Amino acid sequence: MITFRDQSGPFGAFAKSMSFANSVVAARPGGTTPSEAEDRARLDAMARDSFQFVWRSLRRLGVPAPAVDDAAQKVFEVATRKLANIRVGAERAFLFNTAVRVASGMRRRDISRRETSDDALEHHEDPAPHPDEAADGKRRREALDLVLDSMPMDLRSVFVLFELEGMSTHEIAVFVGIPAGTAASRLRRAREHFQAHVKRLRAKQEFSEGQP
Repeated sequence: MITFRDQSGPFGAFAKSMSFANSVVAARPGGTTPSEAEDRARLDAMARDSFQFVWRSLRRLGVPAPAVDDAAQKVFEVATRKLANIRVGAERAFLFNTAVRVASGMRRRDISRRETSDDALEHHEDPAPHPDEAADGKRRREALDLVLDSMPMDLRSVFVLFELEGMSTHEIAVFVGIPAGTAASRLRRAREHFQAHVKRLRAKQEFSEGQP
């Protein structure tokens, strides 16, 4: 197992998650067995292959940056406990769907802070070109977060997989466990939602700039 010197950020959360996973496996009765070794190897592979995917998915699903590490650890704790029920080849799909549930739970508990209101949209700056590229990128990410935060989670998860992870609607349907038609319908509604909110955000900014 990889050991990271830096215990902060996604790599630190990775190390903490794998430490928990190994402790759970080691605590099973019967001592060290071939099955235990296989479980540890499988968990290590899942983390190496998918930890950064889980981390950025949680962020895109609305988990605040300071809470992403803890949320990622929760996802892998669930995976550790349910490892025997995860179909081989479907590990990343399981992790993503678990991330959706974790993000949804955090969002419900903190809805007043994370929910996008009309006032938030009205006073947020439009992500127009800016001489400072770093500042411009930050503004665009903040605007994207605002729009995504206004989406229901079922639409948001499909939108994230299609627009930000580059999956096809067929891949999303298999990944999320829904009919292909449902995936296509959710994506269409998510894109309409996204475009309408971006248009509204820009219109309010233009109106504000036109005031004396």
